[in-house]
Amino acid sequence: MKKLKINYLLLTLLVLSISLTSCRKDDGIDSGIEEVPRADQQPIDQAVLDTYLSTHYYNSGDFVGNPNPSMYDLVITELAEGESLPADHTMLVDDIETYGVTYKEQDYLYYILRLNQGAGDDMPHFTDDVRLNYEGSLVEDGEVFDSTVNPTEFDLAGLIPGWSQVIPKFNTAESFMFNGDGTVGYTNFGVGVMFLPSGLGYYSAGTAGIGPYKCLAFKFDLLQSELNDHDGDGIP
Repeated sequence: MKKLKINYLLLTLLVLSISLTSCRKDDGIDSGIEEVPRADQQPIDQAVLDTYLSTHYYNSGDFVGNPNPSMYDLVITELAEGESLPADHTMLVDDIETYGVTYKEQDYLYYILRLNQGAGDDMPHFTDDVRLNYEGSLVEDGEVFDSTVNPTEFDLAGLIPGWSQVIPKFNTAESFMFNGDGTVGYTNFGVGVMFLPSGLGYYSAGTAGIGPYKCLAFKFDLLQSELNDHDGDGIP
């Protein structure tokens, strides 16, 4: 009986180990991955971003004269070898804005495609709460790993570092109104796309649906922001 109990315990531990390993692989995260020094990973990420931005274009003509654009209007397409750039489209590399930041003693470049600045009075601080729509995808293959169905609220201070760099560079919506179906409509809000190296994303940790060392792209509609009192002292 004692031997039977020991065998059952060993079998249970084996099944549990297999289950945990399978879940991590499903999430695209390797168990026990050794963290690469940031100075070694940064040039790899930079090459990925440079290649992507120089080989993809977007429907820029759809944003010219558009009084109320949205991230949902944006279509990014890879320019096939030998293909000519379609009319009313622009290569990403020709329209992006380039910014630099030092994070954890490593210098990084990140990129913004500014589709609409937004006409609201507010520009969020990096510690504020924001309400927005977004869609996140992997730069390498364009796979969408997360998106909103309805506007979602976030504390910028609790997100990956790239967000606290990019979102404060846009204005919120000029106005909003309550619709008859209970939803809220927004007018002339900030619209853009951020392209981030893994060092300003999840780096070696990854997360559900994102493996380690992945460069990320996020489309977003910035709708509203609100001051956040993180330490509860009554002063935002």
